[in-house]
Amino acid sequence: MSLLRHIRACNTYRPERFVPLLMGETRVGLVRRDNAAVLKRFPLAFNVDAESVHIVVPGDAAAVSAHLDDVVEELVEEGLVSKWRNEVFTVAPRWGEPPLFSLDRGAVSFFGVRAYGVHLNGYRDGGDGLQLWIGRRNPVKLVAPGKLDNLVAGGIGGGLGAAATLKKEAEEEASIPTALIAKAHAVGAVSYKMEVPQGLRDDVLFLYDLEVPAAFEPINTDGEIVEFARMAAREVLERVRDTDDFKFNVTLTVIDFALRHGLLTPEDPDYLALVIGLHRGGDY
Repeated sequence: MSLLRHIRACNTYRPERFVPLLMGETRVGLVRRDNAAVLKRFPLAFNVDAESVHIVVPGDAAAVSAHLDDVVEELVEEGLVSKWRNEVFTVAPRWGEPPLFSLDRGAVSFFGVRAYGVHLNGYRDGGDGLQLWIGRRNPVKLVAPGKLDNLVAGGIGGGLGAAATLKKEAEEEASIPTALIAKAHAVGAVSYKMEVPQGLRDDVLFLYDLEVPAAFEPINTDGEIVEFARMAAREVLERVRDTDDFKFNVTLTVIDFALRHGLLTPEDPDYLALVIGLHRGGDY
């Protein structure tokens, strides 16, 4: 099967099904039209017309966040937001700019705001080629239960930056010591826009590589990963190509790793399509 199918599966956004979520003249999200119709019921928070949703809450970021939080609570009670995660993501026009407001993570896709995460490839030279540490997600997780995952991954929330999130998730998910995670290298990012039942995932994943010592053994402490296995990188790539065993967006990080480490070359007829397809999320 083709690796391109994973890129296509993560980029199902169709512009005609969405309208922009605006603060003033700044777009901060993409709201599916059926969700926009729901927001008409909250005129103190939103001005909704046929082609846009405007946030009209007065005040500073804290005031806007508090008002939107009240709206989200009602959406949760109505079953329109699937789960209250009690984890807050900040929303800004661009990465690195001051946040305009905060939003509960469970409502991010309903409003189609951009979310950011970190993914870590833990690898080593096995003598006969690169090996990757791969985790298996807990079967009770809400997203991609039981699927295979990177060594470490997590959303950037709570006002943390990418490096702080990586350190935090590395400790919780794989018990990676501080001195070791400090050797991780930022190697780029992938992006995608994926329509989901609740709305839209407009995601950017910051990618890191970490060469781990032969004696390293990851240990999960937060219950999100039930087991780890060290696999040949070529086997991981073929498993992504031939199966749906991996979490949907982890397939993108594996493809990126394979491109950067020479497991995929320009001789592959899909090479350019893969390179371009990993960055279909639009502007940053």
